[in-house]
Amino acid sequence: MNTEHPNPQTKLTFNDDVIKKIAGIASRNVDGVLSLEGGMFSNLSNRFRSDSDPTQGVNAQVGEKQVTISLNITVEYGKDMRQIFNQVCQRVTQDIQRLTGLEVIEVAVEVDDVMSKQEWQEQATGKPNSNIENNSQVE
Repeated sequence: MNTEHPNPQTKLTFNDDVIKKIAGIASRNVDGVLSLEGGMFSNLSNRFRSDSDPTQGVNAQVGEKQVTISLNITVEYGKDMRQIFNQVCQRVTQDIQRLTGLEVIEVAVEVDDVMSKQEWQEQATGKPNSNIENNSQVE
C-alpha cells in the first residue's frame, strides 16, 4: 500500500481591494500627499460614510503575476510634485512586491488638487478619509 501523498497544487491570489489597500497606505505615507480622492461618485458617497476607506482614490488591475495601479492624489502646495510622484511610485512598487510578490508593471498618478496644509486641514476636518491625526505633527 502506497502511503505517499503527492504534493498538492497550491495557488495564492489577491483580491483587488487588498492590492488597492496596500497602494493606498503606501501612498498616504509619502510626505506631501495630503489625501487620495476618488471621482465624483466616491466624493459623494464619502459624505455618508463614517469610517475611513484606504482604497479611496486607488484603482488596481490584478493579474496572476502582475498588477497596475492608478492613484488620484491631492498634493501639498509648495512641495515638488515630481519628487512626490517618484516617491509614491517607489513606495507603492516596493510594498506591493515585498508583501505579495506581484510585479508592478505600471503606477499612474493623477494630481487632482493642490492646496496648502492649512486649507486641506480645514476642508478635511471630520471627513473619514482625512489624515489630520496622522499629519498633526506638521505645523
